[in-house]
Amino acid sequence: MTRDPQNARILEVGDWHQAEVPMRWGDADALNHMNNTVYFRMMEEARIHMLHGQDWSPPAGQGFILAHASCDFLRPFTYPVSVRVTHRITRIGRSSLDADVVLDKAGDDAGPYARGRTVLVWMDYATNRSQPWSPGVLEQLGRQCMPAAQAAKIGSNQ
Repeated sequence: MTRDPQNARILEVGDWHQAEVPMRWGDADALNHMNNTVYFRMMEEARIHMLHGQDWSPPAGQGFILAHASCDFLRPFTYPVSVRVTHRITRIGRSSLDADVVLDKAGDDAGPYARGRTVLVWMDYATNRSQPWSPGVLEQLGRQCMPAAQAAKIGSNQ
């Protein structure tokens, strides 16, 4: 992918990414509710879509690790459902970023089913230490995420 420096946009606090992830039949318990561990898998799947966009891969020997993940379960998803997962960047540090995560039902604006938080750290895998953001990483994330100014499109209840 050729970069256009004039149109490059660096990831900023408030930027967001959204992905729809279908619930599988096997993700449900005996009451047809989505198992609690699956909420984390849904967050992971959407996070991977955000981090690894088209035509890009991290520099050799470097990449993201998940340093923290939490989830508050507000109400159950029941099969069948498509889960809309929204990551909103809340902090960008020297080598890490925080995101608030909202899981809701696609096509249902009645409010979230779960809220979470994640912390990602940029790592040098050989030294097993965090590293400052490599050139182009925050630019790639800026391409993958929507600017904060467009947040109204994802609903005011999130």
